[in-house]
Amino acid sequence: MITIAVCVLLIVIGIIITYCYSIFYDVPYVPTPKPIARQMLKMSELKPDELLYDLGSGDGRILIMAAREFGAKCVGIELNFFRYKLSNWRINRMGLSKQIKVIRSSFFEADLFHADVVFMYLLPSINEKLKPKLSKELKKGARVVTFSFIMKRWKAYKFDDEAKIYLYKI
Repeated sequence: MITIAVCVLLIVIGIIITYCYSIFYDVPYVPTPKPIARQMLKMSELKPDELLYDLGSGDGRILIMAAREFGAKCVGIELNFFRYKLSNWRINRMGLSKQIKVIRSSFFEADLFHADVVFMYLLPSINEKLKPKLSKELKKGARVVTFSFIMKRWKAYKFDDEAKIYLYKI
């Protein structure tokens, strides 16, 4: 009985720390709904063996979907310790660790040079801060797909205004 109470307490503390961390770093954790994630993957024209980067990969749902349904290789960038651990646990449990790697890092510090597709569900202020990095590091022909927020002064190659999905080509 005490063990269950301790586990519940640790989970609650982890949730509180994660929430406070998100507020402090200006990137709240809001998971991409699975139907939107699937639509983003389709719109990005992701091909088998292409390399997808998910900036702020959270629980790994997009990485897992991209690997299982599209045959892609994936890299998640997740700074939050608890989400990093959760996504790695899910990936290992599903036997996808050869296709998916999650790096515990800030996406501002991660190397994006090899990405074919970059996923972003970030705030407009973060998108703006990332634009120079994306422009500098992404190879010609790489795609950036965003949910909810556009990349100001970039022209979307494809878009779905109703779903708020925007695809950009470098």
